[in-house]
Amino acid sequence: MAIVLGKQYIERIDGLNNEVWIDGERVTGKLSEHPAFEGILRTKGILYDTQHDRNTQSLVTGITPNGTERMNFAFEQPVTVNDLKKRREATQLWARKSCGTVGRSPDYINTAIMTLGSSPGFFEKKYANNVQGVYEQAVKKDLSFTHTFINPQVNRSPNYLKFEFLNELNKKDIIAAKVIDETEEGIVVHGARLLATQGGLTDEVLVLPTGSATSDPSYAYAFAIPSNTKGLKFLCREPYASKVSNSFDHPLTAHFDEIDSVVVFDHVLVPWDRVFLYGDAERAAGIYKDIHLNIMLLFQAVSRQVVKTEYLLGLGEALAQSIAITEYSHVQEKLSEIIITLEIMKALLYRAEMGATKNEFGTLVPEAIPLMTASSYYQNIYPRLVEILHLLGASGFIALPTEKDFQSTVGKDIEQYLQGRNAGAKDRVQLFRLAWDLTMSPFGTRQTQYERFFFGDPVRLSSALYQAYDKKTLVEQVNDFLQNHHGY
Repeated sequence: MAIVLGKQYIERIDGLNNEVWIDGERVTGKLSEHPAFEGILRTKGILYDTQHDRNTQSLVTGITPNGTERMNFAFEQPVTVNDLKKRREATQLWARKSCGTVGRSPDYINTAIMTLGSSPGFFEKKYANNVQGVYEQAVKKDLSFTHTFINPQVNRSPNYLKFEFLNELNKKDIIAAKVIDETEEGIVVHGARLLATQGGLTDEVLVLPTGSATSDPSYAYAFAIPSNTKGLKFLCREPYASKVSNSFDHPLTAHFDEIDSVVVFDHVLVPWDRVFLYGDAERAAGIYKDIHLNIMLLFQAVSRQVVKTEYLLGLGEALAQSIAITEYSHVQEKLSEIIITLEIMKALLYRAEMGATKNEFGTLVPEAIPLMTASSYYQNIYPRLVEILHLLGASGFIALPTEKDFQSTVGKDIEQYLQGRNAGAKDRVQLFRLAWDLTMSPFGTRQTQYERFFFGDPVRLSSALYQAYDKKTLVEQVNDFLQNHHGY
């Protein structure tokens, strides 16, 4: 099989009968026919279809290791700079299908599966074949994945796991998912995890260590299992797409609401052949860094964010043109801020690509510091980019009519009074609704929060960048100047 059509992917998800809960009810019919999910599943189907389009197939697919079939580009292990370039361009082609708003397109966790599967030497021998087996199966069936690696936000103190232990002593329920039993068949996991974007809408779920330092082996694990595994539940947040009526009023929400979910493991049996690591605190702590999993994921993320910034700039310029404000210096200054952001992100991405080096597993890994810089920068700058669109649109975002208004008896009034300097009323309103949906609707505000915390706590990520950056030579330069040039 190797690559599937969008229709095949959607039919496969429908056939899994995953336990998905939304608005207090379990979804009983086809997920693709539920108003909360049909838009995002249709969008993902379009991405899969590009693998069969002769105009895009060579970019978004590669050849399987045995040389007999095509596979999704994200499953390819990059070994040359051209491989990374192709990966970036393919990621960005997919990202342009959603204006960069779909953060968990299939290539994101596919990249994680590729990185894990290409690094068998990192894992204990008894688990290494499992990792490669999941990777090979993912390639063969063109599987999609969600992932979860965060504990519930009950207690964020450094002693959280101690809190969990006291809960158990006091006979309280387990909260953070942990291994509660070992059997001949596998490990039994019970508890909950965050934050599975598209939870229940993928073939499988990848479960990675939380990153919390712990000597308790019951919290040190990694595995991948089918989304319809017995006892696995996906509890979705409030949907946005099911509350919209058409693409004119909500052009992004209608198609790209990914849905986020809490993953509940209710005595879930994880077969031994699906376990990647267990009871190994050292490997659990090193899985992100030692095989460069974080960096490979950042390369995909920054590639997408570049595309998103392109759309923000294009949208800002279109807004300004529609109401003839481009000649104002303060407007040019604001749009220049987006230009500066775009060029910084592109430069950092290019530098990471050109500075790539091979790791011990043969993967050509982009240079880390530029990607870490780009990630931290974007988390901080994205809310400002949103603010710029708010300032450009100003009161134009406040009284936006709907498509039904244009079709009503007051449609002529709207056409007269809401036209733009360079656009008819309907075109102007449609443009403003797009900007509103990206920045002010429930979908848009989720986008801001998503980018603000995309790769984790901004403060901790900044600390990680500080610790990783080579400052020694720079300090030596200063000391050298003080010692040798103080006399003039």
